[in-house]
Amino acid sequence: MKKVLSSLIALVALFAFSFIINWNLHDAKGKPPGPGLPIDADDIGGQVVSSDGPEAGVWVIAETDALPTKFRKIVVTDDDGNFVVPDLPALPKPNAKYDVWVRGYGLADSRPIQASPGDTIALVANIAATPQEAAEVYPANYWYSLLEPPAESMFPGTGPIVDGGNGIPTSYPDQESWVNQIKLMCELCHQMGNEATRSLPTVGAFDAGLKKAGFMDMIATGLGREVALEVFGDWLERIAAGEVPPEPPRPQGIERNFVITQWEWGDRFAYVHDEIATDKRDPYLYPYGKVYGMDIGMDRLLAVDPVTNEVFEWDVPTRGGFNTPWCKQPGFCTWKVYHNPANPHNPMMDDTGKVWMTTQIRATTLSDYCLDIDPAIRPSRRGLGFFDTVTEEFALIDTCYGTHHLQFDSDGVLWTSGDSRVFGWLDPSLLDLGDCGIESCPSEQVAQGWFRVVVDSDGDGVADTPMPGSNYGIIPNPKDGTIWTTAIGYPSAIKRLDPETGMFEIYTPPAPGHGARGIDVDTKGNIWTCLGGSGHVAKFDRKKCKQTWGTGDQCPEGWTMWETPGPQMIGVSDETNEGSADFHYYNWVDQFDTLGLGKNTVICNGTGSDSLLAFNPKTEKFTIIRMPYPLGFFQRGLDGRIDDPNAGWKGKGLWVDYGGDPAKHVETKMGQICKVQLRPDPLAH
Repeated sequence: MKKVLSSLIALVALFAFSFIINWNLHDAKGKPPGPGLPIDADDIGGQVVSSDGPEAGVWVIAETDALPTKFRKIVVTDDDGNFVVPDLPALPKPNAKYDVWVRGYGLADSRPIQASPGDTIALVANIAATPQEAAEVYPANYWYSLLEPPAESMFPGTGPIVDGGNGIPTSYPDQESWVNQIKLMCELCHQMGNEATRSLPTVGAFDAGLKKAGFMDMIATGLGREVALEVFGDWLERIAAGEVPPEPPRPQGIERNFVITQWEWGDRFAYVHDEIATDKRDPYLYPYGKVYGMDIGMDRLLAVDPVTNEVFEWDVPTRGGFNTPWCKQPGFCTWKVYHNPANPHNPMMDDTGKVWMTTQIRATTLSDYCLDIDPAIRPSRRGLGFFDTVTEEFALIDTCYGTHHLQFDSDGVLWTSGDSRVFGWLDPSLLDLGDCGIESCPSEQVAQGWFRVVVDSDGDGVADTPMPGSNYGIIPNPKDGTIWTTAIGYPSAIKRLDPETGMFEIYTPPAPGHGARGIDVDTKGNIWTCLGGSGHVAKFDRKKCKQTWGTGDQCPEGWTMWETPGPQMIGVSDETNEGSADFHYYNWVDQFDTLGLGKNTVICNGTGSDSLLAFNPKTEKFTIIRMPYPLGFFQRGLDGRIDDPNAGWKGKGLWVDYGGDPAKHVETKMGQICKVQLRPDPLAH
């Protein structure tokens, strides 16, 4: 009886505490719960408390559907649990308010409180009742870290290939090569460890899910299906039995200063792969203008106006009535719900108001023009196109080479990856843009060219060894005019082209690094890639090379690698970080300090960890920018823009999208475009 009475008294006390704080704070608009918390008329401020007292390092989320698209801002509490959500748009609908609530590690989500800009409120946080309840909001990679890959002893090694009857294909000589595959391929389109993947009731259901998409099914078979299902089945069973990962750390220090703004765009079928806000070479262009995203799944160019909060979309065309969806064409195929003959990818803005893209404009055939120039050229899917943001018209450009990513060099030449044999280029200055439209662009033939990837293997100055294979990301180096790309796979590589000589070089990351995908360059000419397989941020400095010719392993001294933060998979060496449970889809170098962490900050996609991982090359430290809501933050492209250099932190920001496939894996079942800003302290407004 005494225990029951004690519990009732505690509940009444907590209710009274909450009521008093809510009454006092909400009634006293503009007055802080503690010293130093004034707010403006367009802010919402207050304090987060729980039965343990003020809650530091938790997220406060303010969202509304009263604007043209669903809108939210997310901030982090300071040491005393205080918060300020700054610069909220006025709500035009009568009686419309923001729903404000709390999420944090160790907590269960709080009940939303309605508030208007100018209000000061108290939010009562709920301590999670069980470890399982607390873990519901952990990033996917924490759950994925519970996966236990096959032990190193099960792999045949580099000697005679004998699988011992254990079902592991001989194409995987060691554990890290197998882990590399379940990172780079299984997480190519969606997180592993999110609720949708970790909550399947049986391994049979997991296998049935794999068979829904041809690509996933192929990867599972290639891993050794029985072994893969045993590994993932054990993972699912342990989670179903109540096993939980370790609790992630809450944001600390500068990590509490970030303000995240989100706008929903597209629909539940939108598969927005990348976004662009400005010309990468000049972040001051298009201030406060629309931000564009490419819906690879439904052939749409999307845009959000961050000033009016409106969303726009345009259908990406094809030529000649070409209308065969990507998944009904031979080769790569994912979800069959998409009608995407164009399958557009990777928007990039120039300095003339055009959004360039890689896009399929025809069937996979080649024109006589291409074959006349290079009989060894092969049919490809995507070519090029652009959207004129002034006229809102598209133009399509047929290329003789395949395309995937694209970037402009300092001279305005557009370089593309995506062809397994060549680097392609297009010079827009050679196009007669007035004659370019959807159905034809007569000058397209004279404006393009390509370089076949052949390296000098023996140092005699003659290119003698073709290096076909993946050419994925692409970046021109403004320091010397060279062009760099990544070759994905295991252990992966980066490739260098000197357009002046036509000579190529290739460099493979030394152990323990593997799994390069994204690529970028800093203002000093260093090449950066985030290794999605091993979990490293890696710098390559060619000036350190004792030898530059060869087939890949000739310059280990040019590489420097740092482990990215986060948990390791069970049974994989944590001394070398080879079993990082995170996945780095791409990376981006903030050359102009558009975020505020300093010039040349390297940002890795924490695509498996609901985060962006910002690395400072000077201090060699990481800052984690966590996206706590909606979970399933599968991000790809990054971009930064400076809208007003005189407006401090409010005049600039980093742009990133939720680009998951499928969107139903996202907690809200919708994608968002996000702006990240760094204020000087957690309460700045």
